[in-house]
Amino acid sequence: MLEKLFGSRTRIKLLKLFLTDKNSKFFVREITRLTGEKINSIRRELENLSELGLLEVVEEIPLDKKEENKKFYRVNNNFPLLSALQEILLKSRLLVEKGLAVKIDKIGYVKFLALSGFFVNDPQAPTDFLIVGQVDKKKLARLINQISKEFGQELRYTCFSTQEFNYRNKITDKFLFEVLEGKKIVVLDILSKE
Repeated sequence: MLEKLFGSRTRIKLLKLFLTDKNSKFFVREITRLTGEKINSIRRELENLSELGLLEVVEEIPLDKKEENKKFYRVNNNFPLLSALQEILLKSRLLVEKGLAVKIDKIGYVKFLALSGFFVNDPQAPTDFLIVGQVDKKKLARLINQISKEFGQELRYTCFSTQEFNYRNKITDKFLFEVLEGKKIVVLDILSKE
């Protein structure tokens, strides 16, 4: 069972996609776009995960009779190992958090780093990374792109200088307030010590 579960890179990307938002449903071409994997490997892995019982197939009949029925996949919420798999996914995110502080240190002087959105399973959060300090923006963009590829999902980031952060914080900027008051993991906070 475990061999069938973790046997390929495509399967891991599918697990991340489906377990990040277990209430969503996706069709094959959409999954191909979101994961960047080839359609044949996506179909094969969807079949494997469906046989295993983790995914279930839902067919939707279109309103326009000229269109074909669309076949969607979603998480089977009755799958016995669902909560354990979600915990594994969360722990893998936390491992990224630990290595992230080291990588961020190489792109400039960071005073504050918080992970939200994807990392705390909050799709409504306005960003996934909030970074405050002086950083090389090109290196930061490459790092975020690399992390996005690892998770098979595009991650959003926001970078403020210390002055901009302080100003936005002073005027209770809506965006910043949402991030700071929302669910988040603070990886680094030198600002509060200043």
